[in-house]
Amino acid sequence: MDSNTPLLSSTRAGVRHSTSALANCAEVSKIVFYSSPVNYLLVFVPLGLLFGYGGFSSTWVFILNFMSIIPLAAILAFATEQLSDKAGSTIGGLLNATLGNAVELIVSVIALKEGQIRIVQASMLGSILSNLLLVLGFCFVCGGYNRTQQKFNQTAAQTMSSLLAISSASLLIPAAFKATLPDDKKSVHFVDAKILSLSRATSIVLLIVYVLFLVFQLGSHREMFEQQNEETEEVLHNQEQRDLVGESMSITSSLVILTITTVLVSICADFLVGTIDDIVASSGLSKTFIGLIVIPIVGNAAEHVTSVIVAMKDKMDLALSVAIGSSLQISLFVTPFMVLVGWAIDVPMTLNFATFETVIMLISVFLSNYLILDGESNWMEGSMSLAMYVLVALAFFFYPDEQAVK
Repeated sequence: MDSNTPLLSSTRAGVRHSTSALANCAEVSKIVFYSSPVNYLLVFVPLGLLFGYGGFSSTWVFILNFMSIIPLAAILAFATEQLSDKAGSTIGGLLNATLGNAVELIVSVIALKEGQIRIVQASMLGSILSNLLLVLGFCFVCGGYNRTQQKFNQTAAQTMSSLLAISSASLLIPAAFKATLPDDKKSVHFVDAKILSLSRATSIVLLIVYVLFLVFQLGSHREMFEQQNEETEEVLHNQEQRDLVGESMSITSSLVILTITTVLVSICADFLVGTIDDIVASSGLSKTFIGLIVIPIVGNAAEHVTSVIVAMKDKMDLALSVAIGSSLQISLFVTPFMVLVGWAIDVPMTLNFATFETVIMLISVFLSNYLILDGESNWMEGSMSLAMYVLVALAFFFYPDEQAVK
């Protein structure tokens, strides 16, 4: 009997350890699941993978994987926030800035590898417009429908709007550069080479500006954004949230969730991008419309929900930080980074967007800048922003791809 005691104790310890691990896994799963309302869409993830690996209809593969990426994007954002909380404010801010648009990065890298440059360009512009017009519009409407006016930090908002103006100029300059040069068959390769070099040099400048903005936001002028940081903590850690999700995740759990979610997003994005040509052929929609209107909904779904919720709680500084801050990350970080990724893998990704797209971008930045100029908002201003987004969507719905014109 005595000889069996160590074996029995070891077995019991192993069982207790396994039970504890399962309980911990269940607790983390609960925290993750209740972190966002859109996580109920996780049911589409296994369906998307099944249809993708099974080689079913391209339409169903596109729809199911499109729906799958929405909750995965929300989980990715939540895991990033959890990791940021443990890492400290400075490193946490950098993590949020870098990983905040992980879905857009993953989808764009996969699309770029497959040579879908138009999809990458359109999705970058679409993400900027989606945050500037759609998210901002819903924030103003949902936050102001039962209030006369809402106030926010005018200086911080204006700083971000000024940076958006710089990013708009970075798209305007290559378009103007090409428009002023001869457009004939003899010089087309020479002009394209010059625009490619200009885009790569411009991308490096934009990334430097983005790093300087991070230093400005997280270092030298941190007090200007302090209120937003306090509101973020209040929203994420209020009693309601604690009742729903319990304790926060550990660093290990956050890293595991980040890894698993990133892998799943990569697979779903691969299936999604792989069906785009078939969707264009079967639906009659242009690649520009799919990239500019449809795909940005995937990456921005979690941000849309977060922005609207905090706007309804009259936390407009945080709502604007999410909406305009996300546009900044796309225009100053993700887009130039994709140009450099294209350079590394020998794909000629440039900042030379179509003239029509560049004009739309400039008008949208002008409108959003004008709406936040006075540091106040109301539901009518939100309606204007939403109306502008509908006009943009209609324009690109009817706007044909270059191949269709030829």
